Amino acid sequence: MADNYLGRKMEEYQNRPATHPQPHATISRLLLKNRSHRGYDPNFIVREDQLRRIIAVNTRIPSARNQQVLRFRPVLSDEAAKVLPHIRLGAALPELHLPLPGTEPNAFIVICSTVEEGPFVDIDLGISAQSMLLQAVEIGLNGICIGAFNRRKIMEELQLEYTPLMILAIGKGIEKIELVEIGEDESHAYYRENGTHYVPKVRLEDLIL
Repeated sequence: MADNYLGRKMEEYQNRPATHPQPHATISRLLLKNRSHRGYDPNFIVREDQLRRIIAVNTRIPSARNQQVLRFRPVLSDEAAKVLPHIRLGAALPELHLPLPGTEPNAFIVICSTVEEGPFVDIDLGISAQSMLLQAVEIGLNGICIGAFNRRKIMEELQLEYTPLMILAIGKGIEKIELVEIGEDESHAYYRENGTHYVPKVRLEDLIL
């Protein structure tokens, strides 16, 4: 009798409607939220399980020729200081020296390849980086792809066996970011005004041939 009672209660619990239903995590919603953050909440510490969940998307995404040569080195807060001096954010806004003091990311994912870089590796790199950032957004985090960094120093500091190709910073973004529609001949450079980071995006009509 007790078993039946508990079973019924569990079934009722599982079938009850959500008190605060969450909006569906559609690809459109995720893409809009997936903005490149260059400033992060220093009080939010990214956990290892969160980085592992983000990296796990690579077990399900496409790979050119199914080569699957990318490897990933999670970097948590205890090692972040080894990475920070060797990366550069906001290349289009050099006068701001981003990230601003006190807003540095405290977690990274370093993406490496087991083979020399080439067209197929680059295809995998793009798919992987975008997929991981979308997964980060889905679990309530933010990130940015970092291509401007000292590869040799990163290899030495993290004792990597393979050459790093890209770094993702992961954290809780604190920036206000908005997209701006532009024509294909207008400036593509991102900019900041009154505390808002604006990202120009070419309108659909100009993208279609």
